[in-house]
Amino acid sequence: MAARTDRLTAELAVVGGGPAGLTAAIALASAGIETVLIARRPATDHRTTALLAGSVTALDTLGAWARCRDDAAPLEVMRIVDATARLIRAPEVSFSAAEIGLDAFGHNIENRHLLAALDAQASELASLQRIEDEASAVEIGDAGVSITLKAGRTIAARLVIGADGRRSICRTAAGIETKGFRYPQTALTFNLAHTRPHHFISTEFHTESGPFTLVPLPGVRSSLVWVVEPGEAERLGALHDAALANEIEQQSHSILGKIEIEPGRGVFPLAMETARSFAANRVALVGEAAHLIPPIGAQGLNLGLRDAATIGELVVEARRDGGDVGAPEVLARYDAARRADVKSRTFAVDVLNRSLLSDFLPVQGARGLGLYLIDRIGPLRRAVLREGVAPSASQPRLMRGEAL
Repeated sequence: MAARTDRLTAELAVVGGGPAGLTAAIALASAGIETVLIARRPATDHRTTALLAGSVTALDTLGAWARCRDDAAPLEVMRIVDATARLIRAPEVSFSAAEIGLDAFGHNIENRHLLAALDAQASELASLQRIEDEASAVEIGDAGVSITLKAGRTIAARLVIGADGRRSICRTAAGIETKGFRYPQTALTFNLAHTRPHHFISTEFHTESGPFTLVPLPGVRSSLVWVVEPGEAERLGALHDAALANEIEQQSHSILGKIEIEPGRGVFPLAMETARSFAANRVALVGEAAHLIPPIGAQGLNLGLRDAATIGELVVEARRDGGDVGAPEVLARYDAARRADVKSRTFAVDVLNRSLLSDFLPVQGARGLGLYLIDRIGPLRRAVLREGVAPSASQPRLMRGEAL
């Protein structure tokens, strides 16, 4: 990696230091590809992520999982409860990871622990250089990309991985448009301490305004994603901790006993947004730069990690074949590889969310029937569980436990 005071040249640059960006940078640098990671270290993130089994396998393969395993709680059982007051209600169903031969569907972890583990792993890689700055401009040429940092320095690379979020300047520079819409809902996120054990059971209550999902954390703690109407979000947000804890206890039917709210509330208006192309003009998009999805069904970050694992695999393959890592054919393969997975996941989340909001009786009936059939038909039940945890058509090598 050749460097000067004002200019750095590398084969590949990753812009953005969230979990998807860090994972991509680690995957590439672990394979010996000279990589620059452009990202400031984030502020403390109290949110949590339910990492599905494939994501855990990828992190383990890269060496990061051992650094944060003890900070994560296994998700051994998923329980769905229809808590609506509608005429047609779905049956309560529970799914065990043991049904498909797994110890857990995945693990729930606070983002601060996940990021610390990834950051520590990244710091040990000789082929990875981290620059704690932000990109202010991205200029694309025929043979490479020039990135100007806010401090004035420039980075030259043959391929840029845009992991810079929903307002991605990498996506804008590549001329990639997005399509999407907003929901009339807001997600509230909390970490909670409680008096009853969760027994590693994730419980999702379906309400008329959206899911109310309790997910285990280590100890006698859980994380909560509570989707409500914007007006209700304002009301709940104005409550002091004791009053809000009481509302959460009532909404959860006291299954976890007395609730205590930990510091770090989050508020996120719900939206769906997808890039029209996931790669073009020497830029590949990962994470929220490529797709924004509501925090329903543990799909968002897991999609981002599959993005990172996929682009890493394709770039390493192109490099070993002596090709251009930013060539149009590499980017076309990445776009094709990710499109079906992202499309199917966003469609499923959208249908589930809209079915909860709808008062149309046939929609309520279809949701109830679907859950009933999944609960009662063993082969269908197991197929749905396997596809949810480890989608057969989109498992890159890292998520199968294979090094790049």
